[in-house]
This record gives sequence, structure tokens and C-alpha cells, in this order.
Amino acid sequence: MATWWNTAAIALARATAGFRQTDVAIFHEFAPPPVGGGHQFLRALWREIERRGLRVGNNTISHGTRACLYNSFNFDFERLRRLRRPGCRMVHRVDGPIGVYRGRDDGIDRRIWQINHELADATIFQSRYCLGKHRELGLEFRSPTVIRNAADPEIFHPGGRVAFHHSRKIRLISTSWSDNPNKGAAVYKWLEDHLDWKRFEYTFVGRTAVPFARIRTMPPTRSERLAELLRQHDIFITASREDPCSNALIEALSCGLPALYLRSGGHPEIVGAAGFGFESEEELPGLLDRLVAEYPNRQAQIAVPSLADVADQYLSVMAVER
Repeated sequence: MATWWNTAAIALARATAGFRQTDVAIFHEFAPPPVGGGHQFLRALWREIERRGLRVGNNTISHGTRACLYNSFNFDFERLRRLRRPGCRMVHRVDGPIGVYRGRDDGIDRRIWQINHELADATIFQSRYCLGKHRELGLEFRSPTVIRNAADPEIFHPGGRVAFHHSRKIRLISTSWSDNPNKGAAVYKWLEDHLDWKRFEYTFVGRTAVPFARIRTMPPTRSERLAELLRQHDIFITASREDPCSNALIEALSCGLPALYLRSGGHPEIVGAAGFGFESEEELPGLLDRLVAEYPNRQAQIAVPSLADVADQYLSVMAVER
């Protein structure tokens, strides 16, 4: 016959099954791959933090958790509010503004701002654009700093690239995990209609509501396959609008592709001198010719932050010793 304390012990064991002490908590609702954006970056950051010997948990805070990184609004806010405790530094990762990106103000940016002021000790913005655009909207966040995203170097790297050469067709590529019109499909369609197909070939990977006739289209694919495709191409083109810190662009640069980009959002600060920006479709043919002519020099200008450096910066903001 079980005593009352044995019964209580069993109940406690069941209630805490799977529970473990963590150093860092990440609050984010991850979607299964293939997927883009914050899911990809946060998975890579998680692995890099664990590589330092730190214990990471998802959507839970244990007694020993020293810092919690919570992402935008993609988490269970009531659960986080309930679990937060003294001694756990709260760091809010913010992108957007989402209303600017979506083209409509549904109140989500102010809701994110409210969550920030209720819980955050510090805020990480993904680009200078992201921070500045929120300030234009009158939204000031707690202790802000800017840390750009980085790609997983075990997947997105230039090793084994197909060599660039003028003697063959130049290979263009664009990627997008969303068919949102702001992702730029209309621009890619314009380029399809005006491209010199004797000189170029073009691949689109992802989702689009715009049908292409001559651009080769492929469905969303896992990161490993996407990285292989990027290394088989020469130039990345992105026309996404008001994108705060495009992971697609960072992944392409990390694989050694200079870029043509819509001069919008965080694109200019990500690409730097490793490509050219445009404001209208009519600029694209001339800029494409220039990028081809200056290819080795522009490719050499690629400068993306390493995942290790980015993790160092995150851990510094979280005040977690490495």
C-alpha cells in the first residue's frame, strides 16, 4: 500500500517529466522545415549557443534559466508572463514593423511594443532599418541594439561553388517562402519578360502567386538542398519590399552570390558593396550588365556576419557568460 508521500512523489515526477534545467530559454513557436525567416535563424542560433556548452530550452523557463529570448509575437505570451521570474533577463527580438511590411496597420506593432514594455529588459532589432522605422512610428523599445541575422555556416557557405564564367549563361536565382505580393514576384515577372534569355537563365525557389513561363520554378525545399542550388547559381535577385533583415538574402550572400536588390528595408545595409540596388524594374537590365562586368570585385565585397559573432552579441545582450 502506497503511503501518501510516495503518491505525492509519483505525482510530482509525472508533472515534471521531461523537465530539465536550462541556461537560456527561447520562446518561439517553431514550424517544421522547409520554412524561412525567423525559424531558420533561431534554429541556427540555438545550435550555436548549445555548442558553447549552454543548455537551451524552448518555451519554458527553469529555476536556473539566466536569460529568455522571446521572438516578436510568435510565442505564447500568457505562458511567458506566467513563467518569468526574478534573475532571468528578458530579451525581446523584434522585426518589422509588421504593419509596414503587410501594408496595413492591424495593431500588431503596438501590441509588440506593449509586450516589450511589460516584459523586456533589452531589445534586439535585426537591422538599423527595423529600429529606425519603429521610431518613425513613435514606438520606442527598451534598451535597443541592432544585431543582424546570420546563416548556419554548416549549410550556407561558398565551398564547392560552380565557378563563374562569361563563356556560359549567367545563372540568376530568387527565393521566397511566402507568396505575399510584397515578396516581389511581379518584379521577377517583369524581368522574365525583358531578360535576354540567350545570356541568362533564371530559377525561382519557393512560393509565388504569379505564374512564370520561362523562369524555372521549384517548390520550397530544405535548407541543405537550397544551399546546393544557391552554389550552382551566380547572382541573387530580391525584390521584397520593407523586409527588415531578409534571411533569403543573407543565405545567398553566405553562399557567395552577389546581389541585385530592391532598395527597401534592410537590403542596402546587408549587401553593402556586394551588389547594386534598384528602385524600378527598368533599372534591372543595366544593373545586371554592370554586375556581370564587375563580378569578381563585387563577389569579393561580400561581408556577412558569422553565426559565431552573432551568437556572441546575443549572449552579451542576454548577459550570459560563454
